[in-house]
Amino acid sequence: MKTLIAAYSGVLRGERRAEGARSASPNGGAALSREGSGRWGVACSVILMYTFCTDCWLIAVLYFTWLVFDWNTPKKGGRRSQWVRNWAVWRYFRDYFPIQLVKTHNLLTTRNYIFGYHPHGIMGLGAFCNFSTEATEVSKKFPGIRPYLATLAGNFRMPVLREYLMSGGICPVNRDTIDYLLSKNGSGNAVIIVVGGAAESLSSMPGKNAVNLRNRKGFVKLALRHGADLVPTYSFGENEVYKQVIFQEGSWGRWVQKKFQKYIGFAPCIFHGRGFFSSDTWGLVPYSKPITTVVGEPITIPKLEHPTQQDIDLYHAMYMEALVKLFDNHKTKFGLPETEVLEVN
Repeated sequence: MKTLIAAYSGVLRGERRAEGARSASPNGGAALSREGSGRWGVACSVILMYTFCTDCWLIAVLYFTWLVFDWNTPKKGGRRSQWVRNWAVWRYFRDYFPIQLVKTHNLLTTRNYIFGYHPHGIMGLGAFCNFSTEATEVSKKFPGIRPYLATLAGNFRMPVLREYLMSGGICPVNRDTIDYLLSKNGSGNAVIIVVGGAAESLSSMPGKNAVNLRNRKGFVKLALRHGADLVPTYSFGENEVYKQVIFQEGSWGRWVQKKFQKYIGFAPCIFHGRGFFSSDTWGLVPYSKPITTVVGEPITIPKLEHPTQQDIDLYHAMYMEALVKLFDNHKTKFGLPETEVLEVN
């Protein structure tokens, strides 16, 4: 779905030029995988099962045999491919909105990092474009830093899809994977966690700048255990690219969403963008609204093998303060009034 949208986005951008994008603990992840990648995963599985019934059955057998031996590779950083990350289609994807990445401070290659990405939005398009592709030149802006966008672990159980996800530098958002990347993969690693998770996506709507963070402390505990610096990251415009039907607390719709979130790991959202061929109709193509991802100043974190709750609360408070400061320092540059306040829930 993303590739299709990206290709279509490039066509739209070309037309315009011719005329004058679940929780803070290691159990959540970016919605980009749950929506688009989930569909591709099912499609790939169906095709492979069909292959078993054709003359090409041996190919499917060999792949599944190899898959058994390769099963744990996603937990060890995967197989990043610069060729995939540099596909031209991602530049079309970037230019459609457009999406840009803003660097405010240098990152030391001798340290490891956890980026807290905010807000979740509906699809996490800014997170996908900036950190799992080279469309916004993340490797040039942060030389020596390897970004790993963390997403739902279930996607890596999908044959073929898992290969694509790993090639983009996407990893499972679980404790084993993050522990490995921050302790056994050298330095210069940056794990990007969409802190608000599925709960935050339920309140995503144009004109709203709100994050679910006050009770999300799992990522801070991980940072303390590994001595990984915390980097607040805010994407202005992430909530603008889709419109959503918001169910009020206590309604049947919100009840269903919360049950899905609790037992399956994501919350189904009723949302729409523009039509595939016309901006005057509803569809799944996102609106072409600018998304600007600002990477803030890293917060130096000490390594504490057994951090206390007091330690976690202290650095969590520092992180919240840094995120609000990052928002306030840049909001007017990207079309928000000086009076706009970041809502921290």
